[in-house]
Amino acid sequence: MAETIPGQRAGRRWPVGGWLPRYRWKRFGPDSLGAATAWALIVPECVAYAQIAGVPPQNAFYAAPIALLAYALFGSSRFLIVGATSAASVLSGATVSGLTTDPNKAAVFSAALALMAGAALIVAGLCRLGFIADFLAEPALVGFLFGMALTMIVRQMSKLTGQSTGDGNFFQRLWHVLSEIGAWSGATVLVGALAIVALLVLERFLPRLPAALIVLVAGIVLSAALDLKDHGVDVVGRIPRAVPTPAWPSMPLHDWVSMSGGAMGVALICFAEGFSIAGSFARKHGDQVDASREMTAMGAANAAVGLFKGFAVSGSASRSAAAESAGGSSPMVSVVAAVLVLITGAFLTPLFTDLPEPVLGAIVVVAVRGFLNVKEMRRYWERDRPSFAVAATALMGVLVFDLLPGLLLAVLLSLLLFIAAASRPKVSVLGHLPGTTVYADADEHDEAVTTPGLLVARPDGTLFFGNASRVKNAVVDLAVQAGARVVVLDLTASYRFGVEVLDTIGELREELAHHDADLWIGRPRVWTREFIGTSRLGRQLGPGRIFDTVGDAVDAFSHAPLGAPSK
Repeated sequence: MAETIPGQRAGRRWPVGGWLPRYRWKRFGPDSLGAATAWALIVPECVAYAQIAGVPPQNAFYAAPIALLAYALFGSSRFLIVGATSAASVLSGATVSGLTTDPNKAAVFSAALALMAGAALIVAGLCRLGFIADFLAEPALVGFLFGMALTMIVRQMSKLTGQSTGDGNFFQRLWHVLSEIGAWSGATVLVGALAIVALLVLERFLPRLPAALIVLVAGIVLSAALDLKDHGVDVVGRIPRAVPTPAWPSMPLHDWVSMSGGAMGVALICFAEGFSIAGSFARKHGDQVDASREMTAMGAANAAVGLFKGFAVSGSASRSAAAESAGGSSPMVSVVAAVLVLITGAFLTPLFTDLPEPVLGAIVVVAVRGFLNVKEMRRYWERDRPSFAVAATALMGVLVFDLLPGLLLAVLLSLLLFIAAASRPKVSVLGHLPGTTVYADADEHDEAVTTPGLLVARPDGTLFFGNASRVKNAVVDLAVQAGARVVVLDLTASYRFGVEVLDTIGELREELAHHDADLWIGRPRVWTREFIGTSRLGRQLGPGRIFDTVGDAVDAFSHAPLGAPSK
């Protein structure tokens, strides 16, 4: 047996015990550069996303370093940078806004929401529920994120025009702001437009530079020099120094209960977003990330920021990619970035006083435009209309019913897609490929030879209560069409099933008997064979009708052409 070193054992229990003892300090320089690059994005985006979440800007500086350190302790990805993101911030703000409009209460509610979402993820991760990520259908997620981006953009119109967008869904807000076009602030529109252009130009021609930080600094300098506040341009104003201190989010029990549904939605999106980003970097660099461990790590990050007056966090694609491209390749990037953000919150917040609001709006709009995945929607339309319908439904659900209902609709659509696919497995008729011992789908292989009087039917999917009856009917129809005297049911795709399936196979045997056909079982898995063998069906079939391979069943039929079971 290979010896397990202490770092490996610690790494399985506590990820930091896996990477920190083996950290190569010659990597500290590149990791520090990656951290500085991530910091350049974290600072401006934190301030912007705090406003999206409906909390004071200083709360972003409470949350950011805590989230970074928590993920460095518990996460399994070398590259993922965790912090405030557009999706998490919007969902947090949408949930909290339904309960209070008081900014001070909103900060407490947001912290409680992050804490609840984090606790849910920790429990789910410890219960090894990371497989849930596999059941959120990509088209539903694409449509949800598309709708979320449009919703965020229209909400930022208040910062970009100086005119409130009012209340309601996407269409109501859009109509409100467009109907008040005459009241827009010309100076605000100009500043916002210039900021958007500057961000796009920098990203296009100087992609290695921190475009958001450059535009933020330029906005502050120009705002102070030109006194934009006196020209009708709103500015952020004074941000108190922000050093994270623990504080329990105290609020009535009924408010905790009211937020429980929203917390589940926030937890799902935070995990799905973070895990998808971590997975993409793992595939790129030949690493592995464990879904359940990532679920626990994302839960720890959210629970931690909830205890430090922060708001929901997730994995950031832009910051992770920027840090990686700058040379960062270990969790030390998050540790160093946390220190830089702590310094910023403790000493540099007065520098943000003159930051124009339209610059923040521009940063958010440019950041979320990547979710407007028109290319993917077009691909669904051209190649997979059902997927397009799912994506479009999720998108419209967000625009019409708002974010949380839209998220629930996306999840429901994902489950319906899974159920629909699982409940309609194809039942293949197998034939022998000459010169081999292989039995393959006769529809796909013209050379496959079937045996007269014998039908070999294989459900191309595991049997469960939702599809067993459909498979039974399909097998009976095929047997009648083929005039089969014996039907071999190939169960190779079913690793295990319940009593409902067992009963349905018994019904299949009885129905085939009405058509003068016998039922045999081929290629059962070990557990399936034992389950059938100890049942009433097993006693009815007897050992002579259960075969290890399809070839064995065909040989038995060939030696008993009248369909009698082999003895």
